[in-house]
Amino acid sequence: MKIAVAAMGKTIAGHFGHCENFVFFDTENGKVIGENSMANPGHRPGFLPNFLADNGAEVIIAGGMGGGAVDIFNERGVEVVVGAQGDAKTAVEAYLKGQLETTGEVCHEHAHADECGEH
Repeated sequence: MKIAVAAMGKTIAGHFGHCENFVFFDTENGKVIGENSMANPGHRPGFLPNFLADNGAEVIIAGGMGGGAVDIFNERGVEVVVGAQGDAKTAVEAYLKGQLETTGEVCHEHAHADECGEH
């Protein structure tokens, strides 16, 4: 399974679309077997969810995310986990152990994107 994390370096970003990079973790049998970081190619409506799904992401982990992105991920069959904080790899390992659950919080206003994940 491939898990993508919206990050600022190796730390989970507060808002999905405004992250610096995406860290992709390849997992197998409940363990991380590979890691690759890719710069955020740019935030524009509808692009990033499709970009990540096209790159094989089956799960996306972020601090906060807008409803439009959540809807596109749902349409593409990508599981969305929001409300996460801290180190990206630690969060992925917690997810694999069933210890990371989504808060379900959706950001509604881009004007407050810098505050997402701090609700």
